[in-house]
Amino acid sequence: MLEILRRNPATAGELAEALPIARPGVSRHLRVLREAGLVDVRQDAQRRIYTLRPEALTEVDDWLEPYRALWRNRLDALHTEITRGKKART
Repeated sequence: MLEILRRNPATAGELAEALPIARPGVSRHLRVLREAGLVDVRQDAQRRIYTLRPEALTEVDDWLEPYRALWRNRLDALHTEITRGKKART
């Protein structure tokens, strides 16, 4: 859903057509995304047009960075141990 909205604004109906989710499910997802501040909605006659708020994703990215660093360190340590194990067998 976010990927579709990244490319262009869409209605709930358009999102439901593009995704394997029924329209009520799309509406629930959009409500959660709107409440989280990740999407904006504007009224256009009878339609609601949803757009992605990229600045909100930047905030999420900033929040995730410490966790990425933690996992990077752990994966680097795992890689080191695997390399040591391969060297020990040869």
